[in-house]
Amino acid sequence: MSENGHNRRMEVAEPRVNRFRASGPILLLAILFVLGAFLTWYFTWFGRELTDTDVATYLADSNKPRKVQHALLQIQERLERQDPAARQWHPRVVALAASPEAEVRLTVAWLMGFDSKSSEFHEALLKLLQDPEPVVRRNAALALVRHADGQGRQELLSILVPYPVSIPDEGVLSSSVRQGDTVARGSLLARILAANNEPVAVRSPLRGTVGTVAVETGAKVSKGQQLLSLKSDEESVWEALRGLALIGEPEDAALIEHYLNQSTSIPDRTKEQAALTLKAIESRKK
Repeated sequence: MSENGHNRRMEVAEPRVNRFRASGPILLLAILFVLGAFLTWYFTWFGRELTDTDVATYLADSNKPRKVQHALLQIQERLERQDPAARQWHPRVVALAASPEAEVRLTVAWLMGFDSKSSEFHEALLKLLQDPEPVVRRNAALALVRHADGQGRQELLSILVPYPVSIPDEGVLSSSVRQGDTVARGSLLARILAANNEPVAVRSPLRGTVGTVAVETGAKVSKGQQLLSLKSDEESVWEALRGLALIGEPEDAALIEHYLNQSTSIPDRTKEQAALTLKAIESRKK
């Protein structure tokens, strides 16, 4: 091969090397981005197994509610396995029932149903029945059923009827969701322009479907006025019916029958549970 040909080959090869060198930092950044995303997921994933030391550390970290929740769910799994060592954390769990974080309190309420022999859990659940957050009260009522205590019955019945959402401040309704919209807990339901023209956000206290919207956009509203109603999600209704199968009273039958006699709007699983609940209530009358 001639010298000129060799030089041409070198001229072609050099840009490839330069391109690789130029793309090196970009490739490194991409790897770091993927690694960072993985580590974020790994350390916030509730399914990751924790050691006893981790559980104790997470429970004490009140500034990070997700870590507290992670530890609580790990304790729940151990209680489900009937691990006696899980009882070492009961005092801390009871203390967390007074957490300012609703997410922690609702997890605590659910967890306390997995040790029906704990009198301290039972007492804490009775207090959580008075919680300002409806989702906490509902979890406490379901957990009390596991403790063979029917004092949460009215709370379970409330799951079967639309939940009224009130307006927190007077002003003008600037926007709202529509009837039939599905919302998650914490979803934005409406915005209200207060007297100082500051927007006030109204967020959903529960998962569910928007029922009747009582106020039209642009209307003047007052504090405490009903904004809309929320129909409970199917999972919550099903859990309530299961609980009422154990603690329901004969006078609850009419409300339960609504879920049995409705047409296609009610899932088959819910209808089946409604029938079982009615049968269980009827059997206790004999």
